[in-house]
Amino acid sequence: MTPITEVEGRQLALSNLEKVLYPATGFTKGEVLHYYATTAEVLLPHLRDRPVSFLRYPDGPEGQVFFTKNVPPGTPDWVTTAEVPRSEGPARMVLVQDLASLMWAANLVTEFHTHQWPIGTPDEADRLVLDLDPGPPATIVECCEVALWLRERLAADGVEAYPKTAGSKGLHLLAAVRGASSDQVSEYAKQLAVEAERAMPRLALHRMTRNLRPGKVFVDWSQNAARKTTATPYTLRARTRPLVSAPVTWTEVEECGTPARLSFEAPDMGPRLQDYGDLLAPLLDGERATPLP
Repeated sequence: MTPITEVEGRQLALSNLEKVLYPATGFTKGEVLHYYATTAEVLLPHLRDRPVSFLRYPDGPEGQVFFTKNVPPGTPDWVTTAEVPRSEGPARMVLVQDLASLMWAANLVTEFHTHQWPIGTPDEADRLVLDLDPGPPATIVECCEVALWLRERLAADGVEAYPKTAGSKGLHLLAAVRGASSDQVSEYAKQLAVEAERAMPRLALHRMTRNLRPGKVFVDWSQNAARKTTATPYTLRARTRPLVSAPVTWTEVEECGTPARLSFEAPDMGPRLQDYGDLLAPLLDGERATPLP
């Protein structure tokens, strides 16, 4: 019988709690739900008021993996949804606004992906993201080298960047911005990527061309497009191990000598949150958002 749990006055049927979702470690669905419940305090502010795309993997990463952007069938009527503009016509998407909605969504077994704009102002971006994606044999170590250059370049424009792991093999840089459309942020991000390639031609790349990528770090600026989403801070990823897209300190980036130094799994996050709190909290402070140069 599926257990019924009450969360903030909402009744949830939480299913298959013993199912192993991460075969490399034996991490179960019940442990996934526990992870989200215990990180909700820092995760929810990064989800709230942002349309969410779900990358679902209900049978684990080795099973079927698929994106769900529209409101999933069977969504409870108390889960907040909103109409979202798209080029092909408006669509209705989920907003994860509270703990009950988070646990309902986590029970679907999903990565959380969000846009760089809030639902209230879809025509104005409030985030800049640079996705640093290493082409083997490059690793996150090389991503850190590029990230440090980008940090200084952004600082020259008065923009403060904050790093987090992608939760797979790369690194994300985030910044709070204001007063610009997604197209304008994309243009600025592309400019940064081009400058990075010019400054570090043997290491950085601004083009996605596959045959150019081995041994280099692709500075993906395109995720700033209004239609694109990026893995939300603290989301679990659909990998063989319960890897997390984890905020990290700049000191950790500077001292990253091996990929293992910046690889964090769900059990690591409790101690990190005790030590650091939410390293990305400044992104939530509208007073710290910076106009683009």
